[in-house]
Amino acid sequence: MSTEPAFVIVTGMSGAGRSTAAKALEDLGWFVIDNLPPGLLFAMAEEAGKVKLAADKVAAVVDVRSLAFTTDLNAAIEELEGRGVRVRVVFLEASDEELVRRFENVRRPHPLQGEGRLVDGITRERGILREVRANADLVIDTSSHNVHDLRNKIVAYFGGEDRPGLRLNIVSFGFKYGLPVDADLVVDCRFLPNPHWVPDLRPMNGLDAPVRDYVLGQPGAKEFLDAYEEVLQVVAAGYAREGKSYATLAVGCTGGKHRSVAMAEQVAARLRDRGMEVQVSHRDVGRE
Repeated sequence: MSTEPAFVIVTGMSGAGRSTAAKALEDLGWFVIDNLPPGLLFAMAEEAGKVKLAADKVAAVVDVRSLAFTTDLNAAIEELEGRGVRVRVVFLEASDEELVRRFENVRRPHPLQGEGRLVDGITRERGILREVRANADLVIDTSSHNVHDLRNKIVAYFGGEDRPGLRLNIVSFGFKYGLPVDADLVVDCRFLPNPHWVPDLRPMNGLDAPVRDYVLGQPGAKEFLDAYEEVLQVVAAGYAREGKSYATLAVGCTGGKHRSVAMAEQVAARLRDRGMEVQVSHRDVGRE
């Protein structure tokens, strides 16, 4: 295990769950400061002993307060890393439609909408955060998550920070419902025959043995799994060299019910056998 100091910054879209993530980290024993201006990140790290000591479990939640947010945050990260602090940025994301719904439910304006509409504030915030999102170490899309789902995901990612190596989140999905916006890698399983057209298999999903056996028994399925397992080992090693600790692999088929579910489970099982830490979720099962 590395003794290099680490510091987690939680940021992202307003309404995407920053407070929930902060509470989850606190429940895991982290020292968390909420709503910290980027310019005070180094002072907080120094106060927490992050510069001179190899203490862990310290995080700060930062949000957009001005157009200089991105510049201020980048400068703060550069200062921390220049002093030997390993910084990890977690970005919380959600769709415009879901953010609008959440703000309307709590009857609060978006912090950047000013005299405009709610969607204007969301659009403005996305523009400011574009670079931060692109450079984040971990992006979590909370569009389909409730507070319990998000908490579980934070626990899965940060509940074992003392374990080295890449932590991989594998999510199955249906292309007809859109790509997961937090995916680092995307796999398309539509090259395999669709169990939807087999009457006995149609009501089932990829977690059911008959569907799993049907999908894995198709020409090319095993060959693909063998080849992609090797590819992921190369990718994981590269991510490790670049200091990336978390990644999301999205495995898709047409509806996210049969092929993608079965293949996602198989990829996860193979990687676990290689000693990799993997969690699996099935975004679109039951959506029909």
